[in-house]
Amino acid sequence: MTVATTNTATASGQKLDVGKQRRARITGAVMIGLALLVLLVLGVDGGEQATFRLSRPTDTWVLPDLVVPAGPFNYVAATVLAFLGARQFLQGGVRWTSLSLGFGLAILVMAFLVWATAGKAFSLTGMLQATMVRAVPIALGGLAGVLCERVAVVNIAIEGMLLAGAFTGALMGSLLGGWGGLVAAVAVGGAFGFFLAALVVTFRMDQIIAGVVINLFVLGLTSYVSSQVFADLRHLNNAPVFRAWKIPVLSDIPVIGPMLFYQNIFVYGALILVAIATYYLFHTRSGLRARAVGEHPRAADTLGVNVYRTRYIHVTLGGMVAGFGGAWFTLGSVGRFDENMTGGRGFIGLAAMIFGRWHPVGALAAALVFGFADSLQQKLALLRTPIPSEFLAMSPYIATIIVVAGLVGKARPPAADGKPYVKE
Repeated sequence: MTVATTNTATASGQKLDVGKQRRARITGAVMIGLALLVLLVLGVDGGEQATFRLSRPTDTWVLPDLVVPAGPFNYVAATVLAFLGARQFLQGGVRWTSLSLGFGLAILVMAFLVWATAGKAFSLTGMLQATMVRAVPIALGGLAGVLCERVAVVNIAIEGMLLAGAFTGALMGSLLGGWGGLVAAVAVGGAFGFFLAALVVTFRMDQIIAGVVINLFVLGLTSYVSSQVFADLRHLNNAPVFRAWKIPVLSDIPVIGPMLFYQNIFVYGALILVAIATYYLFHTRSGLRARAVGEHPRAADTLGVNVYRTRYIHVTLGGMVAGFGGAWFTLGSVGRFDENMTGGRGFIGLAAMIFGRWHPVGALAAALVFGFADSLQQKLALLRTPIPSEFLAMSPYIATIIVVAGLVGKARPPAADGKPYVKE
């Protein structure tokens, strides 16, 4: 029996190693392909330079521009990519596959920026500031997903909750002012979270179907009101926008200051909520109980944890976070509601949650990647690159596909994720 068990374990380990080596070789081939892309497509004349502005004329401390020789930089980038790819392919660098791929993608992005900026000037500080702003709804959507899935409830309805928050923020903000609209958006998001919890916890409805139902309901309702009511009563769709708050001293730090300390309430709120959620989930007794419900609800129930109540509370809190994120689209951006204005950010938030391995800080980091892709397509449009604007607009969704396809490594969800619980 012992020998058979040992042989089985050895065979499983060998299969796992073979799978990892295959993945390493695929990664190496991809990186070699990226090297050829940089060399053949992103090649730049040796005399052109890419200028990145690190400061603005109004900044307290003005840094000199970063000037990069475009041609030599991209040739070096192609060489590094080819070296990393060949190393992965020939040696099967099982241990560093994800790290090498992440480093390679970062080099590709830098080479692309240098290619797009060759012979021009580009505000790197402005793009980083826009990255933080664009990452907010994705980060809050990802955080909403973390709060729900840590207690084993799959929340596909984040997109609908974001849209409901955006709609409520515009409507109630027009009637009650910015703060009134913000509170109403959070409340509506929480109401949809409670409704989702009732469907999947009490009535044990399929969690994916319940989320899709909420998404379709919110999309249909807001589209109808937007086209039939707001078209005639324009004063109901004219909410104030929260302006950026400049934090003294910290906002004057070059590059980082404008990105983190010269933003509106939604950016600060997202950072604070991520910090609170991280501390709550991993450093408090209640957070430990919540994670226990997501991993082994029956064992948690045996130890006296009310599984149903825990799921209700966390899904409702997730809805409130999503409602707050939805208000960003109206109260933090344009001040008015447009049909389906969330544009799939809730689904990208789910991808950020998976990329971040169901951790609030990981979801925020992933949201910054998606936010960078989102802001990049806007900035490149200003540089008038030869890439059609439609393809630039696809960049956030392409980044989502890459993440979901598993090129960044496999992540393990909570063990009971998506499984209904029946108390015996």
